Amino acid sequence: MPWLRASAGHVADMVRQGCRFLPAAHIVTAMAEWWSIEVFDGELLPATRWRDTYSSTLIESAIAHGATDWAWHIHRWGVVFEVVFDADAQWEAFRGLAAVRAALDAVPDPVNGLLVYRGRGGGAGATSPRRPRPAPAAGAMALPEPAGEPRVDLTSVAPEDAFASPASR
Repeated sequence: MPWLRASAGHVADMVRQGCRFLPAAHIVTAMAEWWSIEVFDGELLPATRWRDTYSSTLIESAIAHGATDWAWHIHRWGVVFEVVFDADAQWEAFRGLAAVRAALDAVPDPVNGLLVYRGRGGGAGATSPRRPRPAPAAGAMALPEPAGEPRVDLTSVAPEDAFASPASR
């Protein structure tokens, strides 16, 4: 990589200023990870109201613990808070804060209304829209009517009369 090469004088100046150079084989870059908090609407309270209440707390806490980016998404079923941290330890520190735990405990549906996971949230995985299914039509083929079940007359004396059809009587 030509942009990594430097002259000997330039390297000496950088070393004097406290910069260290590592061989290119030892340079490892960490990729930031997105984390998502999905909150679903409750029966009595919409998730947007929860977002309005706890948005500033979550954003301030995330930035204070090293978040590099964040975003809110509003969907018809709730809201998604996405946040990026450079290291898992930063995420764990953010997740362990009392303010964050209190916000997550206060979701509108405390039983089924919260998902916390690594990656982008909402519909981020959909690469193409769903095709609509054909609607059931009134002209669909009707099922055949059930055939009459044979009746057994247990009150008659003769066995041959027991299995006679009702029309022959």
